Amino acid sequence: MADLEEFPRMDRVSLSKRKYPNLAVETRVLNDEHDDRTAPQFRNRKGKGSHKGRSYDRSRRDRQRGGHAGGFGGPGPRSRLDDTDIDVTMSDSSQDNSSQNRFDPYARPLRKGDGRFDRDRRQGKGRGGGGGFRGGDRGGGGNGAGRSRSGWYKVTIPHGRKYDKKWLLSALQNICTTQYTPVQYHVDHNRVHFYVDDSAAATALHKCSHKITDTDGYKVEVHVNPSAPPSFLLADLKPEHLEHLRQCMAKRFDGSQQALDLNNIRTDPDLASQNIEVTLNRKTNMEAVIKIIEENIPELTGLNLSNNRIHKLDELTDLVSKVPNLKTLNLSHNELKSERELDKVKGLKLVELWLNRNPLCDAFKDQASYISAVRQRFPRLLKLDGHDLPAPIGFDVETPTIIPPCKGSCFGSDEIKVLILRFLTQYYSIYDSGDRQPLLDAYHDGASLSLTTPYTTQNPSRSSLGEYHKDTRNLKRIKDTTVRFRLLKHTRLNVVAFLNELPKTQHDIASFTVDVNTFTNTLLSFTVSGVFKEVAVDGKSRESTMAFSRVFITVPAGNSGLCIVNDQLFIRMATTEEIRRAFVAPAPTPSSSPVPTLTAPQQEMLTAFSLKSGMNLEWSQKCLIDNEWDFNRAAQVFTQLKTDGKIPEVAFIK
Repeated sequence: MADLEEFPRMDRVSLSKRKYPNLAVETRVLNDEHDDRTAPQFRNRKGKGSHKGRSYDRSRRDRQRGGHAGGFGGPGPRSRLDDTDIDVTMSDSSQDNSSQNRFDPYARPLRKGDGRFDRDRRQGKGRGGGGGFRGGDRGGGGNGAGRSRSGWYKVTIPHGRKYDKKWLLSALQNICTTQYTPVQYHVDHNRVHFYVDDSAAATALHKCSHKITDTDGYKVEVHVNPSAPPSFLLADLKPEHLEHLRQCMAKRFDGSQQALDLNNIRTDPDLASQNIEVTLNRKTNMEAVIKIIEENIPELTGLNLSNNRIHKLDELTDLVSKVPNLKTLNLSHNELKSERELDKVKGLKLVELWLNRNPLCDAFKDQASYISAVRQRFPRLLKLDGHDLPAPIGFDVETPTIIPPCKGSCFGSDEIKVLILRFLTQYYSIYDSGDRQPLLDAYHDGASLSLTTPYTTQNPSRSSLGEYHKDTRNLKRIKDTTVRFRLLKHTRLNVVAFLNELPKTQHDIASFTVDVNTFTNTLLSFTVSGVFKEVAVDGKSRESTMAFSRVFITVPAGNSGLCIVNDQLFIRMATTEEIRRAFVAPAPTPSSSPVPTLTAPQQEMLTAFSLKSGMNLEWSQKCLIDNEWDFNRAAQVFTQLKTDGKIPEVAFIK
């Protein structure tokens, strides 16, 4: 009696079944007239002990069909005898999902590796508890929970073949706490399968297990497992599907606003009714959508792609050229993880953009950095995630698509041009000679010089600039102020002594570009840039071509000379284009007598050529010598080189 008082809602049959589960199940089975879901009867075989015949096998099968917490099945004899859950019949229109599962202290736990149950587990049997989320695409469920990497979940209804599709889906939707769209509903043997692509819907469906009672009084099991996408999604859209998609997009297009709403298009009822799933995170599906837009509404100004699980924007790159008038783009509630994805569509001239509810939004430390990063890609943006932004600062003119060609030297006046070109010709004639000691006359007594090479994290000794790295004064590399001061060469003696230690060189005078920075009566600052090669002791130059940029700060010296007070030399490796154009025009050979002894006809030809070409005698002579004193051929070569801009300006200084 004490037991009966402890369980006032249970009758004696229920109580005896708890104490002797096998006996209770056998008694119920003998009185059951159900056919295919009741364990068959076996004749007891002879045996010893308390376990005789196949009684244990029958009880095990029945537990697989039953609702024990131990986990061997769905609606079975026990659930029909005493289940306090509110039943849902075939005619019920409302459901109650507030009931709770009982704990059965006598249930036999599932033992991993038990050979008697391995076969059933492999066949998807023996998984009670109403589903759950376990790895793989198995028909059974479990008591745990998991998340699908693909975002898809497979719902399985054991023995669902006997149910009417409309009734089954309606009954599930009535008690499911989340709206869902079943995808690819199909029957496999006795089971019914369909897919959902929402974890919240999968969880809600999992909780529907054993909450619906069919007309035979059996509880409907619902198994939910993570799954790969449905097979039909792995193929391209068929032509007939494209027509349905086109009609669906036409229905979603607002002609008055020139806007297309493709929000959550994968669950569109018109497409779902045709078993067509348009998944915009798949390349072929997105390309199909963009092609329809291009062919039918290229004047589109607004596009809503929210809630489509888009994680990359590669396919949207075509929008820049195919939908040039697009001003509003909604990418909210997707799975964009990096702001770098926006670089793929930064060519769009957007004024309104929605990105909220994407993982990339959580990567910014504050709202200001978020806005700044987005506006770098879309400088004309006026509204972000529905919030107004300050008006952008910019220019009305369009950014030119072609960079104008680089102009040549800038001197400011012809007087300065003559002065600088004469200085450079004399300076580099000595610098490229075997002895740089005469450069003492070019520097002021208190002159200073610094050498700089590009900053690099690699081993400098492996670079072609290794000879210069040891003396570089790059402030990004040299942090010690004492070392910085030591690397700065002071007084003209130290400057020229340092220049003598540098490798011997050959500069391409024709590559020089000069820009005057400052010019007054007492100071002239200019920058000269060009290329050069190092020359070995035997007179052969190295294969590597280097580039330099040098800032000279000078003061007047003598009647028409310059004296260097500050020299800043920067050396780097030459670019491919600089190497291609280097040393094309012949360089003059430095000499103290630019016009050696010539025959009378050669002297006459040289004077005439200099007069007609405008070049000085030294360069005119070089041109004639290179063409074997053939006046006409030399004139043709000169004309071609001058047209190509390959003759340096120093050639015209007389």
